[in-house]
Parts: sequence; C-alpha cells; structure tokens
Amino acid sequence: QGQIAEAGGDSVQTGGSLRLSCASSGVRRNCMAWFRQSPGKEREGVAIIDSDLGTNYADSVKGRFTISKDNAKNTLFLQMTSLKPEDTAMYYCAVARRPCDFYTRAMSETVYNYWGQGTQVTVSS
Repeated sequence: QGQIAEAGGDSVQTGGSLRLSCASSGVRRNCMAWFRQSPGKEREGVAIIDSDLGTNYADSVKGRFTISKDNAKNTLFLQMTSLKPEDTAMYYCAVARRPCDFYTRAMSETVYNYWGQGTQVTVSS
C-alpha cells in the first residue's frame, strides 16, 4: 500500500522561504500535486507536476512557488519564496494514478488517489 509523507513545514515571517518535501513509496507516480487548506476554507490545488515534468500553478502562487521532483529518490518538492500571510495553511502532497493530461481538471482534489497527512506552514506579518 502506498505511503506518502510530507516534511518541511515551519513558521516564517512575511517574505521568507520554505522548501517542502514529500517522500512517496509503493505508489505509481504519475500526476503529483501540492494542495493546501486553511481553517474554514476548502482545500485548493497549489501546483502539479506530470511524469514528463510539465507543471502548472495556481494563479496565487505563480512566480513565487516552484514544484519539482527527484524520481531517483521518489521525492516531490515545493520551493516557496516571498511567502505571504495568506499562504498560511496545511500543505498536502497528493499522487494520482494517471498522467496529469489524462484529467480535465488536474488541479482538482478528486483526481488524486493518495494523500499525505500534511505539513503546517505559518507565515506571520
């Protein structure tokens, strides 16, 4: 059974940077994504990366966040820079069974079959 574990969440000040990582094992890695959820809000897609390394980002993080992966180490990353208080959330790693372009809406959480427990990011002003 697949296992996914995120790490790297922390508390930082506005303008700071963090790098999240996600180790996955036992899952067939195709479309992979980072989601986030703040208290009282729905979980939203932040960034996705396909098996061919194609990427897509939510408008709110474009130019500030970078998704990448190391296939040899089965690890997904999210480099976050110029952090804002509105980036405060629990961040989740997710893996789908098919490539991203198989899905009409690859940024939708319904696409993903495997989820980690999340890592908390808090940005203070």
